[in-house]
Amino acid sequence: MSEPETSRDEASLGPEQPFVAHLIELRDRLMRSMIAIGIAVAILAIYPGPGQLYDLLAQPLVANLPQGATLIATSVISPFMVPLKILMMAAFLVALPVVLYQVWAFVAPGLYSHEKRLVLPLVVSSTVLFFIGVAFCYFFVFGQVFKFIQSFAPKSITAAPDIEAYLSFVLTMFLAFGLAFEVPVAVVVLARLGIVNVEKLKAFRGYFIVLAFVVAAIVTPPDVVSQLSLAIPMCLLYELGIWAASFFIRYSRAPEENLPAQTPPQD
Repeated sequence: MSEPETSRDEASLGPEQPFVAHLIELRDRLMRSMIAIGIAVAILAIYPGPGQLYDLLAQPLVANLPQGATLIATSVISPFMVPLKILMMAAFLVALPVVLYQVWAFVAPGLYSHEKRLVLPLVVSSTVLFFIGVAFCYFFVFGQVFKFIQSFAPKSITAAPDIEAYLSFVLTMFLAFGLAFEVPVAVVVLARLGIVNVEKLKAFRGYFIVLAFVVAAIVTPPDVVSQLSLAIPMCLLYELGIWAASFFIRYSRAPEENLPAQTPPQD
């Protein structure tokens, strides 16, 4: 093969080699994430165990049930499958920092320095805010909601919630509060991308309050406690997002955006 033909072959393979390298790196990052989740599953399966994890999850409801009342399983395999689902969910949450780090390590080399100054804080803050939302739901909202609901239950009814129904309720509430606490991140991203500016966000404040109460009425149970517990934090977090947006816009600005505008030379 002649010299020009060899050069043409290498040039033709050039674009494919980086693509294959990216695929290999993506596979490695996914494998590391799966290994981290698997290790978390193994540790949590040994201690505290799937059954104890479900007992911990059900504690806010059990604490507000009448004396002697317990949760029930209406399906034959529910006592096995429901704790197993809780184990997988808990393992994913425990391994989430490792998973997010693998995502960051994969995308970071392709970002500019000013983009890294925006993306990394957003990844960290979105993770922390999601955990705070879930913790707020578990430690505060659940206790108030279940106490409020039980106060309306007639004395002739013995409460015996189904464990699968309770798991579905818990996951829905966790997801609702976790995503609701991402409001500041969404506000910052919209402002940084130039979709809206800070002044428009401030002008939209009144509409967002109405929107927050509408969302809370849709995704939470039909009781005033859970709706207020979701709507009020969303409004406060919206204000936090407005403040954070003005800061991050300056902090993550590209170098050329910081240069003063040049005036055209005059004749």
